[in-house]
Amino acid sequence: MTMTPALIEQLGDELYQALTQRQVLEPLTNRYADITIEDAYAIQQKMLARRLAAGEKVVGKKIGVTSQAVMNMLGVFQPDFGWLTDAMVYNEGQAIPMSRLIQPKAEGEIAFVLKKTLQGPGVTAADVLRATDCVVPCFEIVDSRIQDWKIKIQDTVADNASCGVFVLGDKLVDPKKVDLALCGMVLEKNGEIVVTGAGAATMASPVNAMVWLANTLGRLGIGLNAGDIVLSGALGAMVPVQAGDSLRCTIGGIGGCSVRFI
Repeated sequence: MTMTPALIEQLGDELYQALTQRQVLEPLTNRYADITIEDAYAIQQKMLARRLAAGEKVVGKKIGVTSQAVMNMLGVFQPDFGWLTDAMVYNEGQAIPMSRLIQPKAEGEIAFVLKKTLQGPGVTAADVLRATDCVVPCFEIVDSRIQDWKIKIQDTVADNASCGVFVLGDKLVDPKKVDLALCGMVLEKNGEIVVTGAGAATMASPVNAMVWLANTLGRLGIGLNAGDIVLSGALGAMVPVQAGDSLRCTIGGIGGCSVRFI
């Protein structure tokens, strides 16, 4: 790590203020050219600590940067992760007020709900399937506290992997009953198809993304716990949203999820 603990804490506080006051910051990578990914995860932890101190509770994790296109754009060769809290959850069909968000975009994803703890390293795809209670269609509403989404990997990691809020569909499906690599995704915005994708967009299968997360966290001494919700990565491109938009994501063999913005 290149940063002092005091600077890491300061930047975690800045990001928390940006989150709560709906403001944007100049990219951290512009201000601190030598910031490392390790620094960024330490800043993410400080931002999370502020949220927990304010009464939020961790309910799971999200995996980001799972597609080759986004890895290429950010110049990295692995995904990243962030934390989900109870303050970020919306249910099927609920309206999300734009006043909660800054510059949001929607991604159609598959969420995993765990029934057993997954503790890496050494977790396999079979372990993930055994530990998963169900998969659920979902939207992740990504949102950046970094000005104009001008992000490098360190910026998005520090900013809780650019997570805003998320929406869970109401269909719960046994993951062994669907081919998660082959399932197709259609995302509609205001009744028009704007994105199509498939499970294979996420590290060839969302299960592979889950394996990566469990083993990456395991090396840090962190487990995925029974009851955790894990957003496994975008199945297609992200879609900018604004007040008045209605979105629906349909995933073959799993079901659909709807959300509107007010």
